[in-house]
Amino acid sequence: MEQVLVSGSAGFIGGYVVEELLRRGYAVIGLDNFSKYGKVRKSYDDNPRYRLVQGDATDVGLMTERIIAASCDAAIASHRDSRLRKVTYLSSSMVFESADEWPSYEGQQREIPPPLSSYGFQKLAVEYFARAAWDQYRLPYTLVRPFNCVGIGETRALGDQQILSGNVQLAMSHVVPDLVQKVLKGQDPLHILGSGEQVRHYTYGGDLAVGVVTAMEHEDALNEDFNLSTAEGTTVRQLAELIWRKVKGEGVPLRLVHDDPFEYDVQRRVPDTEKAKKILGFEASTTLGEMLDEVIPWIDAAIKAGTI
Repeated sequence: MEQVLVSGSAGFIGGYVVEELLRRGYAVIGLDNFSKYGKVRKSYDDNPRYRLVQGDATDVGLMTERIIAASCDAAIASHRDSRLRKVTYLSSSMVFESADEWPSYEGQQREIPPPLSSYGFQKLAVEYFARAAWDQYRLPYTLVRPFNCVGIGETRALGDQQILSGNVQLAMSHVVPDLVQKVLKGQDPLHILGSGEQVRHYTYGGDLAVGVVTAMEHEDALNEDFNLSTAEGTTVRQLAELIWRKVKGEGVPLRLVHDDPFEYDVQRRVPDTEKAKKILGFEASTTLGEMLDEVIPWIDAAIKAGTI
């Protein structure tokens, strides 16, 4: 039975990836230091093919001792000893932060100015580290870039700056759960950040997990990078309207208030999804409406439980 390490296994996207790996029959070692959300209960915690190690992925000694690796130094050491076949890195759509032409295709990140945000720059740096490890040490890699993950299971992050949006405290600084909680809490008029014309491609966490694991397994994914995303773009205004109708019904008019946007509120994040479709056979098929049908009741329950 093959064994896979997932760093950040108790996190949002990481949780979906662990579930998909276990579904496909892998043994999974999860690594998490619980710095973002604290200790959280996951559906797979008691799965006999899952083992959780509490620790930090920057601890090279820990990672090497466990034979498998997430940090580049430990990965190179494990590969040198023939204990690691490849590394699959989760990058981000934010590597395309400075794009001025769309859709953003694989390779465009090397043709445009680097990201201005520290988050986007760190993700781009990881991509260069992965390529350098291949060039210098022949450590195979695959890079995957999730676009705007939507799903359940994410809670308020520990230590996050608390931001007031109208009369509601933002939950996770992610637009879908924040808009849902504001509508459920009765905010009217509804506050949105910026003009509402920002374009995003909201992609279901379960679909992203399928794409990540498929890229990990696929022989034609070696030393390649893939955008993982739905092909459907949605403006923030359209998202707000859809959430409003699902919660309020058709008879209640939607009124919007436009607050100042975040500093790095990219106006368009539009991926080219053809490479993943052609090479991996991957398409994200869950509609935004279907995602919201799952997310809205979950957030409603979380509000009542006091976790959001």
